[in-house]
Amino acid sequence: MMLVKFRLNGQMVEEQAAPNRTLLDFLRDRLEMTSVKKGCDEGRCGACTVLLNGKPVCSCLMLAVQVRDADVTTLEGLSNRGELSVVQKAFLEKNGFQCGFCTPGMLLAAKALLDQNPDPSVEDIKEALDGNLCRCTGYEQIIESVSRAAEMMKTSAGA
Repeated sequence: MMLVKFRLNGQMVEEQAAPNRTLLDFLRDRLEMTSVKKGCDEGRCGACTVLLNGKPVCSCLMLAVQVRDADVTTLEGLSNRGELSVVQKAFLEKNGFQCGFCTPGMLLAAKALLDQNPDPSVEDIKEALDGNLCRCTGYEQIIESVSRAAEMMKTSAGA
């Protein structure tokens, strides 16, 4: 076992992890971050997406010990004291989800995009979401949700 110390959703965490344990399994099983989903276990579906130092990564392709001294964000870290983030509100408003399995990964990929590019084009959004699979929505509502989040962020910045 190895000590892993990192910031998870804004809080310092110090836990023991087996050197071969994936970040996905560590987050779900040890830290109870159940928004991180196990899909393909090959980095192809995006269901296990988390933000590592603000960038989306597939947690199924990383070892838990690789996040030492890093900042990890899961869906549980997007809201602030129960208040939904702008991205979450936009997904609700535009129905950017159906079954919800892909939603955490989509939300985190969208957040990472909007943090880097607050005024993305549709092509920017498609590129940022590439690798996050959805079997239900056909993606149009998801793209509309990210566009709406960008609008909402502009409006709140101007206020």
